[in-house]
This record gives sequence, structure tokens and C-alpha cells, in this order.
Amino acid sequence: MIFSSALIENAVSEFARLPGVGKKTALRLVLHLLKQDTAQVELFAEAIAKMRRQIKFCKTCHNVSDEDTCTICASGSRNHKVVCVVESIRDVIAIENTQQFNGVYHVLGGIISPIDGIGPDQLQIHSLVERVQQLGVEEVIMALSPTIEGDTTIYYLSKKLKDYPVKVTTIARGIAFGGELEYADEMTLARSLTNRLPLDNYLQQGK
Repeated sequence: MIFSSALIENAVSEFARLPGVGKKTALRLVLHLLKQDTAQVELFAEAIAKMRRQIKFCKTCHNVSDEDTCTICASGSRNHKVVCVVESIRDVIAIENTQQFNGVYHVLGGIISPIDGIGPDQLQIHSLVERVQQLGVEEVIMALSPTIEGDTTIYYLSKKLKDYPVKVTTIARGIAFGGELEYADEMTLARSLTNRLPLDNYLQQGK
């Protein structure tokens, strides 16, 4: 693209850094902002900057939060004895949108993937074991995407938790193998949570 303004070119380049945003889409966004009042654009920019400066991660579940403890972990109406293990913050949002889960979460921050250089030590696994050990957790639901990497992570976590008196279950295979949890429709995801299976049954299904 050829630009008549270096300022426009720089703005387009920055927007194009966002995932799924190409140069043409970035240009449309920049031109849209150019049509807005200066004050409105400054509010937009400040909201993004403030989010990045002030966002925190929950000290218990590692979900994003405005405070040291997220609103889900701080809620007295949630069942803190049931912990749903997910890969990312996006999965928390997907499950919350089903309005079918009243427990709490544990965000791993990824899944085990040797090909991508991600091992157990890079994930929030130790803190999960500590929660089970210290907080009397009764059930851990493995709500990870049904991929080879997801199944590998589930298997690893089950080994880490096998010496504790906790029920380990996983979401039912209502979600196609190889699918990503965040892209599942809400009805399918809700049914997969409701019809969750003991981990042994899940592993037998995968054979």
C-alpha cells in the first residue's frame, strides 16, 4: 500500500499487528477513527492503554481481573468445591456464556505442546495441585479442547492429581475431536459440561 501520510501508515501498521487483521481491514479501522471526534478517539486510545496498564491476573485462578481476586473467585454464590480447568481466558468467557456452570475456574495459560516448545513447567499446573491439596476441592473438570495436545495435558494432569481424594471428570465429546473449545456453540458446550464423564471413561472413548 502507498500512503500519502506517514501517520496513517504507522497507524495501519499497528492495527495490522492484531490477529486476524490484514492491511485492508486495518486501513478501514484507521479511516473510521479519522472521521471521529478527537475526544472520542482519545477516549478509545486511553481505554486500551488503561486496560493494559491496570489489568491483573487473579491470584487464585489466573483469570483476568480488575483486582487481585476475580469476581468469580470472590463470589459467595459459586461452588468453590468444583474447579473447571481451561486452557485460556477465552474458554472461561465461552463457558460463562452458557450460564450452565456455577463452579470456579483454573486457567492453565495453554496446553502441553512439545512441538511449540510448551511444557508443563510453563503452565499453571503447580497452583492447580495446590488448590486441590489445600482448599478441599471435590471435583476437577477437564474442559480442554479435544485435540491431541488437549488430551496429553489431561493425561498429565490426571497423573498429578491421582494421589488426592478428588473426582476428576472431563466434558463429554459433544465437541468434535480437533475442535477448539472457544468456537463451540453455547448449546453444545453446555451439554458437554452437563454430561461430563469420569476421566477413565473419556480415555477409553479416545482409544
